[in-house]
Amino acid sequence: MSEDTRSGTYAELAAVGPYGVHPGHALITMVEPHPGHEYAYNRWYEDDHYYAGAMAMPWMFAGRRWVATRDLQLLRYPEKSAIAQPVTAGCYISTYWITAGRYDDHMRWTVAINKRLNRDARVYQDRTHVFTAFQDHEATVYRDGAAGPRDFHALDHPYAGLVVQVIDADSPQQRAELLEWLRAKHLPGRLAAGSPAALVTIFRPTPLPLDRMSYVKQVEGVDTRLTLLWFLEADPRECWAGAFTGLDAAVEEAALGRVELVAPFVPTVPGTDRYVAELR
Repeated sequence: MSEDTRSGTYAELAAVGPYGVHPGHALITMVEPHPGHEYAYNRWYEDDHYYAGAMAMPWMFAGRRWVATRDLQLLRYPEKSAIAQPVTAGCYISTYWITAGRYDDHMRWTVAINKRLNRDARVYQDRTHVFTAFQDHEATVYRDGAAGPRDFHALDHPYAGLVVQVIDADSPQQRAELLEWLRAKHLPGRLAAGSPAALVTIFRPTPLPLDRMSYVKQVEGVDTRLTLLWFLEADPRECWAGAFTGLDAAVEEAALGRVELVAPFVPTVPGTDRYVAELR
């Protein structure tokens, strides 16, 4: 006789609550496998955790994994980063969209499933969480207006690269001013015709629950930080000098905060160990 999965409850839950396609929330998790564990970590994440620890969960409707080979790591700045020490730490990053209005529902499930995965020895321990946070969506800025993929397509569309930018403001009020400057002035200028970036999503971090897993540290900068995800139609190495140097200077000139990370990635190839040999 099969295990009772309370299937009837699913029919009740499907009839209530938000179920739109807007990415109201995200999980952004940048991780460094410990030296010597690169292949084993990649296989665990590709073969098990991406699905059992993420995509199989309720209300997480899109996901994508990205990697920074050593040459991409060396493009990062600033050298002294509040996010990564050293700034090259965190060679893998995974991004996931969660349905708007379903954060609390998802968190109840994810905390419980990760406790179960730990009990069942299905969590890889030889890794360090460099920058892991659930985040709330604030804005999306598009290069092509209403044309082209929307933000809810971004993790399924075959973008060639991702740039992660983290900015810290000095206060909640300054962060509100920073967000408006990014949305109305800075990003529309950067996303002019011919830009390699098709869209930029802006998120703000939310605190992790108190019953989170012990290896994941509490989120910093909940009231002062913004995370930008730039989705690129070109390999970041091909457009770095012209499009992504100087982002820190632009924020500094606006006197609205300081850039703590600008980091390029390319998509992994699911089911393979491509790029693993190029991490160090």
